[in-house]
Amino acid sequence: MKPLLRQALSTASLAIATVLVMPSAQAQNAAIVNGKAIPSARVDEFVAALTQQGRPDSPELRTAVRDELIAREIFMQEAEKKGLSRHADVQRQLDSARQDILIRALIRDQLKTNPVTDADIKAEYDKLAKASGGKEYKARHILVDGEAEAKAITEQLKKGASFEELAKKSKDTGSAARGGDLDWASPDSYVKPFSDALVKLEKGKMTDAPVKSDFGWHVIRLDDVRDVQPPPLEQVKPQIQQELERRRIQSMQADLRAKARVQ
Repeated sequence: MKPLLRQALSTASLAIATVLVMPSAQAQNAAIVNGKAIPSARVDEFVAALTQQGRPDSPELRTAVRDELIAREIFMQEAEKKGLSRHADVQRQLDSARQDILIRALIRDQLKTNPVTDADIKAEYDKLAKASGGKEYKARHILVDGEAEAKAITEQLKKGASFEELAKKSKDTGSAARGGDLDWASPDSYVKPFSDALVKLEKGKMTDAPVKSDFGWHVIRLDDVRDVQPPPLEQVKPQIQQELERRRIQSMQADLRAKARVQ
């Protein structure tokens, strides 16, 4: 083959290879600024962060992100050109940012290699539910201003009058509309004279004498008693997981501190 023909074929092959490679390089990079590539993956990362905040992924959003990254790169290059990265205060900030990034990475790695499982969460939930203990009381009351009126209501009830009907006279308008029903509550949610009288009652019984509090005179009936009901597991699962993860990181920190040589 003649030298000129070989050279022509070589040049053509190089041109074809360049054409084939260029689209691949362009696909990998969102832009190239003064020879410095901005990978397309960085655009994807920014877009992913924004979509998590509720922004819809769209061509317009990706264009805006690309423009922002180009602007940042231009600023970065100018700062480097001026030697700002060598300033002591900038170095301190860079070191601090690097430290934060590495610590977050360490925490993510620790929780990835030692994850909090559903079984861990359930066990903690059961422990908390057991520890909460206590009782809840479903009571009704009728609240009036005077002792005499309260005693008169008590006598009517003892003769068979309807508690729910007489409760309509109660000063506590909220419960009065429900026949005096106070729903389920722990004793400590009431004022002390009320709670002291409540816990002494048998289920289905009412107070023999009115109970005085700062609000007035109460006639109280206890409808039911039950163990304290914890919230459903699914409702508190995120908080329990967060607490267990916090403990794991705290434990890791204690172990590392124990092994560290601090002078």
